[in-house]
Amino acid sequence: MATRIVQQLPATEGRIYMSNIKKAFENGKAFIPFITCGDPTLDTTKQAVIQMVQAGADLIELGIPFSDPTAEGPVIQEANIRALKNKITTDDVFAMVKELRQTVTIPLVFMTYANVVFSYGAERFMKNCQEVGIDGIILPDIPFEEKEEFDAVCKQYDVDLISMIAPTSEERITMIAKEANGFVYCVSSLGVTGVRSNITTDIGAMVRKVKEVNDIPCAVGFGISTPEQAEKMAKQADGVIVGSAIVKLCAAHGEAAPAEIAKYVKEMKEACLRA
Repeated sequence: MATRIVQQLPATEGRIYMSNIKKAFENGKAFIPFITCGDPTLDTTKQAVIQMVQAGADLIELGIPFSDPTAEGPVIQEANIRALKNKITTDDVFAMVKELRQTVTIPLVFMTYANVVFSYGAERFMKNCQEVGIDGIILPDIPFEEKEEFDAVCKQYDVDLISMIAPTSEERITMIAKEANGFVYCVSSLGVTGVRSNITTDIGAMVRKVKEVNDIPCAVGFGISTPEQAEKMAKQADGVIVGSAIVKLCAAHGEAAPAEIAKYVKEMKEACLRA
């Protein structure tokens, strides 16, 4: 497994580190948008982030483009392809975050894949995260059993490795939740990301199971696109994550997307607050 590439770092036990991510959950139910960096341009992504913050986003997930994003449905896969055609690199994304941090203070989290981190160099990657102000990272292709080496590097550089729990992992929820940092990403539906007309998973039960062992915020994602869905999900969790619906706006409006995204984020945040 590629995880062997990650070098062992000194133990971080005893260090006092306060996660910045909890700030996202201090303004009522959190709204967490996702955007693929560099689709259609990095400047568009940057403007979209600034406008999403102004519209009420509490935390933003930034997708680093990758050629084989296995957790993603067609909408986000196509966004990755467009960004890679623009020759967007991981260094370009770090530089954009550094610029954003001159004005943006809300928590920012990377969503990417293990290969992106390995090919960059895990320690160098996390060190850069710390330097530019990235608060956490989501790696959907790293199972719980293989996260330990990664976690050591993340902890060394004060980056929260966000855990995901799925509807199938009922007996695993307690195990994963005990060690979770930042927030827990509750996957609402099986399969890949994308808009769904109906979400039947008992999110409330998943959240209760997490909270039994760890007083950590729980945000729900995969398949949420309408204000009605956001309000319903926010009643059962601490926050709502939306990606595909925002990426669709990027595809439809191109460089004019930030204003459309801001309108959508405002509507979704208001729905979360009604919960």
